[in-house]
Amino acid sequence: MSIDLRVTTGPVTWRNPVFTASGTWGYGIEYFDLCDPSDLGGIVTKTVTVEPRAGNPQPRVCELRHGMLNSIGLENVGLAAFVGQKLPVLREHRVPTVVSLAARDEVEFTTMIDELAAHPGWSAVELNLSCPNVARGGLDFGRDPARVERITADARRALPADRALWVKLTPNVTAIGDLARAAETGGAHAISCINTLVGMEIDLDRREPVFPRGTAGYSGPAILPVALAKVWEVAHAVGIPIVGIGGISSLDDVLRFFVAGATAVQVGTSLFARPDLANVFERRLAERLAAMDVERPVDLRSRRLPALRPVG
Repeated sequence: MSIDLRVTTGPVTWRNPVFTASGTWGYGIEYFDLCDPSDLGGIVTKTVTVEPRAGNPQPRVCELRHGMLNSIGLENVGLAAFVGQKLPVLREHRVPTVVSLAARDEVEFTTMIDELAAHPGWSAVELNLSCPNVARGGLDFGRDPARVERITADARRALPADRALWVKLTPNVTAIGDLARAAETGGAHAISCINTLVGMEIDLDRREPVFPRGTAGYSGPAILPVALAKVWEVAHAVGIPIVGIGGISSLDDVLRFFVAGATAVQVGTSLFARPDLANVFERRLAERLAAMDVERPVDLRSRRLPALRPVG
């Protein structure tokens, strides 16, 4: 049996469906000595903003029994340093790159895409409309379908025709399908879901939340059932590809996302414990599909789901 791992989102075809998730693998450059990111479908970079961000006050991470809370606050080098220092290295190593973007207002998304368009070495952008750890933007953008559609449409108009547009959605809403439909109407080539859940940990000695902001983003194995349910909901709402994210720690978890309706996956929190895990999944995926008598990952899609529509 010939196994075909290629996946397509809009104008871009990726060699396989396994990606790293934004915020969990830096800019990818940091892991060159441990594994080869060019073997993956691609990496999703640490989220980039127009200006450099110092991030939130410490503490920023709290490890829990079945996952972790983070309140990083989108700390990053800023767009100018990214295109001048990080992107050339990724391009030199031929790493398929999805650039994660966040903004303080709607106009900044198109401003960043306009700047990125002047530089080679990236294949897609992922609009981070769902970060729970910042005061401006983040969840404010991602909870209103009309705003999601407007931001997506503006970004699509600014995007070069040969690049793909992914929109990352929050699970912290009642109806994620409405947001997904809005992104599809706006011209998204793929939906990334989900971002972290809003959570909290309490310091009993201080009788206060652990994090200065109170809440933080919860990720890790415990959110897998939530992520699968959200992907299933989105798969019933849209006909464009879905990139499943949340709680992946085994190859079986990857396969579960394909059954739930995902076309590709992003491996996230588990990379903190084992940075090469996405590469392990990529290497083992073809053999596992062959054993299941399946030629493509999307062929695992549940028969209870509608068929994918062609993406223009």
